[in-house]
Amino acid sequence: MCGIAGFLFSSRSQINDPAHVLQRMTTSLVSRGPDDEGHWLDVAAGVALGHRRLSIIDLSPAGHQPMASASGRYVLTFNGEIYNHLEIREELRRAGFADSAGGAWRGTSDTESLLAAIEAWGIRGALHRCVGMFALALWDKADRSLTLARDRLGEKPLYYGHWGGMFVFASELKALHAIPGFSPSTDHAAVWHYFCQKAVPAPLSIYEGIRKLGPGQVLTLPAAENPTFGNVRLDDYWSLQDALRAEPFRGSAEDAVDELRRLMLQSIASQMVADVPVGAFLSGGIDSSTVVALMQSVSDRKVQTYSIGFEEADFNEAAHAAQVANHLGTQHKELTVTAGDALAMIPKLANIWDEPFADSSQIPTALLTALARREVTVALSGDGGDELFCGYKRQLTASAIERLPAKALLSTLLLAFGSSAAQNVLRSLPVGQLPKSVANRLRILSETLAFDDPAQRYMALAFQPDQWTLVLSDRREGYMSAAAPSLSAGRDMLSLASAFDTLTYLPTDILAKVDRAAMAVGLETRVPLLDHRIVEFAFSLPSSYKVRGGRTKWPLRRILEGHVPTELTDRPKMGFSVPIGEWLKGPLRSWAGDLLFAKQHKDEFLNTRMVENIWRDHQAGRWNYEDHLWRVLMFRAWQTRYE
Repeated sequence: MCGIAGFLFSSRSQINDPAHVLQRMTTSLVSRGPDDEGHWLDVAAGVALGHRRLSIIDLSPAGHQPMASASGRYVLTFNGEIYNHLEIREELRRAGFADSAGGAWRGTSDTESLLAAIEAWGIRGALHRCVGMFALALWDKADRSLTLARDRLGEKPLYYGHWGGMFVFASELKALHAIPGFSPSTDHAAVWHYFCQKAVPAPLSIYEGIRKLGPGQVLTLPAAENPTFGNVRLDDYWSLQDALRAEPFRGSAEDAVDELRRLMLQSIASQMVADVPVGAFLSGGIDSSTVVALMQSVSDRKVQTYSIGFEEADFNEAAHAAQVANHLGTQHKELTVTAGDALAMIPKLANIWDEPFADSSQIPTALLTALARREVTVALSGDGGDELFCGYKRQLTASAIERLPAKALLSTLLLAFGSSAAQNVLRSLPVGQLPKSVANRLRILSETLAFDDPAQRYMALAFQPDQWTLVLSDRREGYMSAAAPSLSAGRDMLSLASAFDTLTYLPTDILAKVDRAAMAVGLETRVPLLDHRIVEFAFSLPSSYKVRGGRTKWPLRRILEGHVPTELTDRPKMGFSVPIGEWLKGPLRSWAGDLLFAKQHKDEFLNTRMVENIWRDHQAGRWNYEDHLWRVLMFRAWQTRYE
């Protein structure tokens, strides 16, 4: 796991000392790679590649990057892990490519394996063979072209764009801030999406002209043909849409459990390989418990596990995690998070995430990764289970909505009953009061049913744009429909909802949250369930194999039953939620009030009167506006740090 950065430049570029600029960019990424630093420049060709290294496989200098291929044609700066790189080496040997690429291997790093694969099969042929997570930049000396690529599910980030006559790229936006004069404008569409999704989704970034490479994408830039670097070509080398169109699984539900167990054991075994200590996050839920149980089943020593708890009982899962750890016999440690811990972490959040990010579980995630990093350099997680195996309540809700008859008529009726006038009428009826929460749900359902396309209906249900963007001064139309991914027709709603979350919520929120938090302390996180072979298998299953007898994530539950008693894990889903609402009325109140109403902030994006209203209502206990307020607060924190 590392950090990468670089740029293409020409005589038109506003840069006097490319070596110094590259040094500044890589230095800004030191937390992603504290063990080594490397630079490669070809001034005549106008290319600069930088690297910060977190040593995981092959700790020797043989793993130093940027790395040249055996023939010298390619130079690679690479962030991530190729879990099957030894199998790739064996395939190269059998095909005779390894000898022709230079004979003996220089070391044991997966970077060297990837370069040899590129020599043999080209970048796309190599990527199709790779099982892993990565972001990379490859310079081809022969073609004078730059290629960027990102892993299939989007575990590793990669930003790119044009600035000062250069084409620039980096693992994090902070590296671009190291470029002299870097001061792009804030992207209005990105702000809208941030308030809907709590994060800025690819291909957008918070800045105009800077983009995120999408999961499974390859970008090619033939620099020699276009000195202004405008001729960018984007292609998918893998897509979830293709997985949705693949042949369905033909076996029974129990056959599916057996195959998933085989695939997970294969994935976990490969992801436990490292030349540094390896551990795992354990919440006590289905996903992380299954991963840890399988880890322990193939390990000859106690797995080191880590969890976070809260003083507030309604948010505390630590006791459940401890019970699972005790049953499995792991070496377990936990940290109880207080409001004081949160207050100490908050000033660091804007710098860790670089652009507005408002999933409040970022706080315990950052504390959890710091806890694990004290003892291990690699940690496995259970992320992906909810997306792949229908673990979110909203997915079941969407499926129920799709079965409703006369959706257009129902939408009209619900909108009427959700109005204040209708609420007053209903309150006067003998059945009693209509709670505000019920009226809110009626409104959400009405807004969901207003869309004709199932994908857009699910997007409305998942993101509820009319609710979260009410704090914006400019509530533009059309952003949501443009952002809804194109999904294959003919799939049931559970499958479509699962695919939607895998394409949007997973990379935009979950994976970005964990990557930034872990990399801030130099911890590599690995996600066994996101091995693309498991993802493809999951989407080959009928929904009836994922939700059975009212139980979500059924195949994972069946696997876990062989290792952990059901009573330890069969409980309502809590998630990694944080008592932000209470903290904002208590220990975080002063900090939040100062940040919300500071006079130095620009108000071109926010409806300050609305923000003031929801702040007063929250403090008075009239309504819990913690989600609205946290989105505004994290936007303000980003403005304070970067504007």
